[in-house]
Amino acid sequence: VQLQAYGGGLVQTGDSLRLSCAASGRTFGSYAMGWFRQAPGKERESVAAINWSGGITYYADSVKGRFTISRGNAENTVYLQMNSLKPEDTAVYYCAVDRIPVRLELRHNRDDYEYWGRGTQVTVSS
Repeated sequence: VQLQAYGGGLVQTGDSLRLSCAASGRTFGSYAMGWFRQAPGKERESVAAINWSGGITYYADSVKGRFTISRGNAENTVYLQMNSLKPEDTAVYYCAVDRIPVRLELRHNRDDYEYWGRGTQVTVSS
């Protein structure tokens, strides 16, 4: 199983980016998927998550109103639309898959996720 996040880049404050995550090797249509990020010297933190059906989402307080997570038409894709980017959003962004399928509740703790793929760097200049 492989997950690949891409779409990062160097942008200025206030700009937008759309991250994509593609999974291969298995079908994850029955699993929640999440986006996490890790800034230098900091722990990996949850940014957003979406449940298996796409009907429930979670956002960290720091990104609410600016970021939107969505699932693609293909079962193994998830996106993160990031608007009004700030320098504090600078980090490597990772996508991951919930360990357990079809959960009733949406988890967003990193310990509930697996199959961490290679991240994508997002750098926001001031």
